[in-house]
Amino acid sequence: MTRKERYRGIVDWFSEHVPVAESELHYDNAFQLLVAVMLSAQCTDKRVNMTTPALFARYPDAAALADATFEELYPLVSSISYPNSKTRHLIGMARKLLSDFGGEVPADMDDLQSLPGVGRKTASVIASIVYRQPRIAVDTHVFRVSHRLGLSDGKTPEAVQQDLETHIPVDKRAISHHWLILHGRYTCTARNPRCSDCGLTPWCRSYTGGKQ
Repeated sequence: MTRKERYRGIVDWFSEHVPVAESELHYDNAFQLLVAVMLSAQCTDKRVNMTTPALFARYPDAAALADATFEELYPLVSSISYPNSKTRHLIGMARKLLSDFGGEVPADMDDLQSLPGVGRKTASVIASIVYRQPRIAVDTHVFRVSHRLGLSDGKTPEAVQQDLETHIPVDKRAISHHWLILHGRYTCTARNPRCSDCGLTPWCRSYTGGKQ
């Protein structure tokens, strides 16, 4: 099986069986999504969704969050992984949004990555979901699933993202990010993947032992 055939089979299967796939983070606008994605690094979406209602109620926008002190914000995110650094990054992000972007979340990848605590993955998520840009953010789920399926042999998230964005049609890139995350979260799990329940086995390099 060629890589082109594998990509086509997998994208076609997802298109037919998972026509709707969205982020499981709860948010109402670009600012809230940015905060939620920053909090979600090495943390479950479920835990983030338990944390953000109180956070958003107190700090509904960049201006409000920019005025927060570390001591005020920390208790609201203390149950999240790495709360010290995330508290500092959130305040720094909000202040830079105000000083450089009028309080609005920018669409440009370089501008997004200029914000404290925002790396390529987070920037790609915002660009894809909010601004409908054809980008595929690569987290641990996407990285693992891409390797198992045989979609990429890239050694870094950036290399995997390049492979995915090269081979997946532009109009499918945004939803492909969610397809791969959800597949990794619920089917192709890190431990004991549920291959018997997976519809992608005909194209999966790991399942076929590399024979395809």
